[in-house]
Amino acid sequence: MGRWANKYVIGLTGNIGMGKSLVRKMLEHLGAYTIDADGLAHQVMAPGAPAYNTVITTFGNWLLDSENRVDRTKLGAVAFAHPDALARLEAITHPYVGQGIDTLINRANQPIVVIEAIKLLEGALAQQVDSVWVVDAAVQFQLDRLISRRGMSEYEARKRVDTQNSQRDKLARASVVISNNGTPEDVWVQVQREWNKILSQRNVAERGDEFRTVEVGTRATSTMAAVPTTPVAAAAPPPVVTPAPESNKPAAPVAAPAPTPPASEPVVSQVVPLPTASVEPSTVPPAAPTAPSPAQPAPQMQITRLGIRRGMPKNADEIAALINNALGKGLTRNDIMMAFGEKSYLLAEFEGKTVGLAGFQVENLITRMDEFVIVPDAPIASVAEGLIGAVEEASKQLQSEVGFMFLPLDASAAAQAFLDQGYEKTTLEAIRVPAWREAASESQPPGTQILSKKLRAERVLKADEI
Repeated sequence: MGRWANKYVIGLTGNIGMGKSLVRKMLEHLGAYTIDADGLAHQVMAPGAPAYNTVITTFGNWLLDSENRVDRTKLGAVAFAHPDALARLEAITHPYVGQGIDTLINRANQPIVVIEAIKLLEGALAQQVDSVWVVDAAVQFQLDRLISRRGMSEYEARKRVDTQNSQRDKLARASVVISNNGTPEDVWVQVQREWNKILSQRNVAERGDEFRTVEVGTRATSTMAAVPTTPVAAAAPPPVVTPAPESNKPAAPVAAPAPTPPASEPVVSQVVPLPTASVEPSTVPPAAPTAPSPAQPAPQMQITRLGIRRGMPKNADEIAALINNALGKGLTRNDIMMAFGEKSYLLAEFEGKTVGLAGFQVENLITRMDEFVIVPDAPIASVAEGLIGAVEEASKQLQSEVGFMFLPLDASAAAQAFLDQGYEKTTLEAIRVPAWREAASESQPPGTQILSKKLRAERVLKADEI
């Protein structure tokens, strides 16, 4: 029996590069409330947060960047190179992280909670959780992930791996071992199997919100689509899309055609207006000898009710096809399965046809929507209203405090759809909460506008609460 009454708490651990976050996100898709303990550790060191001054006093002002934030790369280089420094850092941050975890679990509505923590078994949490899950992988897979996904050199990756506590000791204390030596599909099968065991043992029903109906308005007059986040070679890229920078951020549209981006530069979300279909005047008999008939827009579907369903691995092919059809991309099922390790998808359906998609992630109590697709001939406002509302509802279930969306400066129709749903245009300088400002700063690409909406009346983790 764990520490938290009426909750089944999974402690998820494993050494660096094992794939803990992939497993955590999969459990979130299945209905768990998930906590990234390392993410909380970053938050408690933000300017104004309780550990900030102590960290600076202990390690020095040289750690600060140009905006007086703790540079985590510099801090990590010191901590992982010197065990004593790591111990001092953990002694500062862990008490606040523990308080934050307790606050989040007590406020969670979900009966099953997952805490991802690389040092789970080295602290008090190991005795407080109901089950210990350990993600395991061969050393070469660890190194490959650190090199390819985190941009480390082989020397840096091996140094990180070598400084970790023994993976063998973690495996010896595991209630469940998830092997991550194969594909995301292989991991999903294992996670789903163990999840079903928990539901059966605790007599917990599966999540019931996979499909629901929402009422929406009928304000739209135009159509739109969006490009995906996964790096692929585009077949006939649309003329308004430019390659995004290497930071998984949306790119601004331009008038001239853009070349297909190389594989190392992901093309990421943006909302791109599509031209409304029309009939050429030359093919239509003129109403009078002196005047051809004007171009007529294609009729739009009228939507007052949408079905919203959560994207799951069984929908991966459909999600890929929706994005591919909208932008002529080449996403595969495996691309979407990999994306499930970072984000969630919601699909909007009307009369049996999928008319829209939203891809978003909730990390460290902040929501970022970075994929937004609405099919041609579907009204922007109606579909956007349903999708945005569903994303917000899912975000609130994960205790998200704020939502951000980044749009090209000239995406007026898409921006209006968000403004209609209570979002506001803002700037980095106007964002007062340091953790929010840092998240927006890391995500915003050049040439875009920020739309934000506060999702909670009060912050979940105030400085005096963590």
